[in-house]
Amino acid sequence: MVNTDDFIKRIEKILDYYNLTASSFADKIGVQRSSISHLLSGRNKPSLDFILKILDVFPEIDLYWILNGKGSFPKSNEIPLHSPTPISEPSIQNSSNPIKEVPTPKNTFSNDTIERIVIFYKDGSFKEYHPQ
Repeated sequence: MVNTDDFIKRIEKILDYYNLTASSFADKIGVQRSSISHLLSGRNKPSLDFILKILDVFPEIDLYWILNGKGSFPKSNEIPLHSPTPISEPSIQNSSNPIKEVPTPKNTFSNDTIERIVIFYKDGSFKEYHPQ
């Protein structure tokens, strides 16, 4: 369960970081201004929809940080322990091993390109990777 007082402090930290008023924050994430006022006063608790709107508009806000204060704000570039190693291109200049060409399987079409890779975690979260 989200601790409302701590959640309010995290929202205030977001407002300070982006130099936003409560009204401009509400407008930016697409919620009524009164819902921000009720949240900041402690009258209402945040809904899942409210949290998702924040994360959609501000991708540098970490889900776990906004919910329970764990993690960092803004998101650090560190890889959390539960996340896979990011996919990266091999470096030819820094590699002492030559890059080996792997033959394309016969059932693969040459026009196929990867649009995105989605990894789903047991906790219901996911990460998307988009090739450059």
